[in-house]
Amino acid sequence: MHVTRLTLLVHQFVMFQNNNDLLFHEPLVLKSKRSDKAASAVTFVLQVITPSLPLVAALAFWKKDYLLNYQQALKKIRIHVRAISDGPLQHYFRNIFFFNDKVSEPITGHCSQCGNCCLNRQCFFLEQSEPDKYICGIYNSPLRRFSNCSSFPINSHDIERYRCPTYSVIRLQSVG
Repeated sequence: MHVTRLTLLVHQFVMFQNNNDLLFHEPLVLKSKRSDKAASAVTFVLQVITPSLPLVAALAFWKKDYLLNYQQALKKIRIHVRAISDGPLQHYFRNIFFFNDKVSEPITGHCSQCGNCCLNRQCFFLEQSEPDKYICGIYNSPLRRFSNCSSFPINSHDIERYRCPTYSVIRLQSVG
């Protein structure tokens, strides 16, 4: 079983056990509005604090290169913020943070390190390891688990959006 699918199953079980929590049982329309507002707020805050983000990233992930190459880091952060505000933030809040159990699908595959799912290779933390191979610069950071990355892919939309070459949805057939 794929790790993200297992994570979703555990999360579903916890939410089922905690059925008094209205945040996870509100209608999808309200989740969608709340998600869009949260994504807009995060985008706004990131745009305002963009000049300080190389310092924040350097301290959070112990990477002095973000400060030593400040102008390059700032350029990559601006690209990153633009990329996450074009759908991934909404996806994160709607399907991960506020958890929509209707989006999970059985997934099979493995990571080929193509970098497509890393905001189509626009992620600030993505590092090229060899030609056509990429690695996450913060993969081992405990802070990574709060990102969209640790949930990829949860459905066919994720796979299609980033044209993932190795993950696919398992199509279940009715027996009968």
